[in-house]
Amino acid sequence: MSASDALDLDGRGLTELPADVPGYDGLRRLDLAGNALADLPAELAQLRALEHLDLRANRFESIPEVVWRMAALRSLSVGENPLGELTRRIGELTWLEELYVHELGLSSLPEELGELRRLRVLDAGHNRLEALPAALGRLGALEILYIHDNRLAALPDALWDLGRLSYLNASGNGLAELPEGVARLEALIELRLIDNELTALPASIGALARLRELHLRDNRLGAGPGPLPDSIAALGELRLLDLRANGLTSAAADDLAPVAELHRLEKLDLRWNKLTDPPAWLDRVRGRGCVVLI
Repeated sequence: MSASDALDLDGRGLTELPADVPGYDGLRRLDLAGNALADLPAELAQLRALEHLDLRANRFESIPEVVWRMAALRSLSVGENPLGELTRRIGELTWLEELYVHELGLSSLPEELGELRRLRVLDAGHNRLEALPAALGRLGALEILYIHDNRLAALPDALWDLGRLSYLNASGNGLAELPEGVARLEALIELRLIDNELTALPASIGALARLRELHLRDNRLGAGPGPLPDSIAALGELRLLDLRANGLTSAAADDLAPVAELHRLEKLDLRWNKLTDPPAWLDRVRGRGCVVLI
């Protein structure tokens, strides 16, 4: 994208849009983040080539009306605004590929979100979500999903219908278990479950044949028997396993011996546990050149 295709007005202290902006023919990217805007002029619809609109960290209490007329728009960010709720009209933006609705104080997401069949990236992190809509499962093109730092006590069955999902961040919730359905996320490459209430993982985790990173820091895996299932050894592409701050004792670490079968593992982080006597299987892991932090 050339300089003439993009206009960066980030952090200028703007309270209204400069009058000449609608006249930027061919503009594809407009960055208005970090200003004091509360609305946008209808004339902005003249930017018929506009694909990326960043409205983060302004004073919008609703999505500006002109947005619904931007037929070329592919990426919309409205995060860090005082919206409070996400309008059902979001389903009208059926051409969107990226949607950023983080830090809006949202307590729910509308079912109409499921109409965004082209959506590849959804960031709904840092909200107050206690549940996710069943319509989430209709986002068949979704590849990246941020639902971290919410109030989710469980993950819905609809989530496992996202067959193209490669990145899932569900950290910072109240998750006590990871359902067996996670095995259906066959394209998953990175899974982040940091800062939850997990005491174990399901045996089905071993079906994630493409998984390269598994982040489990700050859970409760040391609080119950079998903190990781034997099927963990089937994660043949795993490169990073983060088990920091789980209360793992030396006895519990003996149950983690299947980790030694992860021949492509490059980093194993066991810090901030209770491993007074490191397990013998760690020598096999180090012997393959894996960095072990303990």
